[in-house]
Amino acid sequence: MDQPKFLTGQLLLAMPGIGDPRFEKAVIAMCVHDEEGALGIGLGRLVPRIGFHDLLRQLDIDPGVAPDVAIHLGGPVEPQRGFILHSLDWGGEGSVQVSDRWVLTATLGILNAIAEGRGPTRWIAALGYAGWGAGQLEQELCSNGWFATPGSDDLLYGSDVESRWTRAFNSAGIDPRLLTSDFGTA
Repeated sequence: MDQPKFLTGQLLLAMPGIGDPRFEKAVIAMCVHDEEGALGIGLGRLVPRIGFHDLLRQLDIDPGVAPDVAIHLGGPVEPQRGFILHSLDWGGEGSVQVSDRWVLTATLGILNAIAEGRGPTRWIAALGYAGWGAGQLEQELCSNGWFATPGSDDLLYGSDVESRWTRAFNSAGIDPRLLTSDFGTA
């Protein structure tokens, strides 16, 4: 059986019937995927009752000019840890460029830059991440738990959370209404 290629810089879309309600209609921006495991930021759900200004104030940062946007539920791992997934036009200490698609930063420096109007032009805030151990994601891909598609600025920054999963499938030429949780093997 062929092993799936590394998925850094792509979006993972949860297939119907994935079996874990935390990942129903999940859209995950893959930031790390290698022999040791994988890490991605969930973009399919929002953290309830907390906005970006609330988060900044909890960290004693004046919100300044930052918009008070919703915060994404990045995943079930370390839900108290914050991440900014952003455009390539900003980088700072601790920033990791992901392929030629986006940058992941998890430092206070980017929060200050956003509040002061010096941050990236496009960004998404998230709490937590989705993580897989060595070989775990490959196994889930082979058992039809996930579908991988290229990421795009439009899917990341131009889609609302309610339509992102459907739009991502549509961008790959798939109508998700026709997907089923029943599948077989050949």
